[in-house]
Amino acid sequence: MKRWHATRVSSGISATALLFSSLFFVVPTAHGETYVAGQFGFAVPGLGGGLSDGDITSSFFLPGATHGEFELSTSLMFGGKVGHYFNSARWIGVEAEVFHTTPHIDQQVHTFQNPSVPGVTASATFQGAYFRVLTVAPFNLMFRYPMTRLQPYVGVGPGIFFARIKGEGLAPDSPESTSDNGRLGLNAKVGLEYYVTRHLTAFAEWKLNYAHFKFDENQNLFPFPYGLDATYTMHLVSFGVGYHF
Repeated sequence: MKRWHATRVSSGISATALLFSSLFFVVPTAHGETYVAGQFGFAVPGLGGGLSDGDITSSFFLPGATHGEFELSTSLMFGGKVGHYFNSARWIGVEAEVFHTTPHIDQQVHTFQNPSVPGVTASATFQGAYFRVLTVAPFNLMFRYPMTRLQPYVGVGPGIFFARIKGEGLAPDSPESTSDNGRLGLNAKVGLEYYVTRHLTAFAEWKLNYAHFKFDENQNLFPFPYGLDATYTMHLVSFGVGYHF
């Protein structure tokens, strides 16, 4: 009886190990891959992102003033991507992606500093504003570990960032808005992708976006009746499903 029980336990352990191995360590068929994927997730400025190092340009409102940071809201993100891993070097690939997010500027109190008057500051309460960012990453260089079904990967490349700020309650296409229509920056990522089948994958990834925006002065735009140069840093967490050809 004990021998039969030991044999059964051993068989169960072997079956579990085989299942685990098939799920995570069996190598997909070796070939070059082209893929398309959809992605959704969140922009999370609370991880250390936002609009920072702002320089104000204005003909009438605190000319030459600076301030530290605009606090942004957590936002949904969505988009898609397409890429290819090479047959001759399956761990290297290229990818293009596009995604959209709206990390609106929160209501907050700002303290301004004017370099021309050292030691003198001014404070103002802003009611918040609409803030939209469209990211187009035309070329991410991708690196992955292709030997298992669960594959870690990293990617990096340039991003082209399109941004718009508009006052509270104003329509997106009204003249009371200001835009930066294309600013070159950084798009970097790290993630995990799991091959459910040879063609179907699921993935989760973290992204870092970095760019420097320059918004032109618009005296009709409340609560931002001035031009603004600021550094945009955003952390994003995304999930998605891909199809590999």
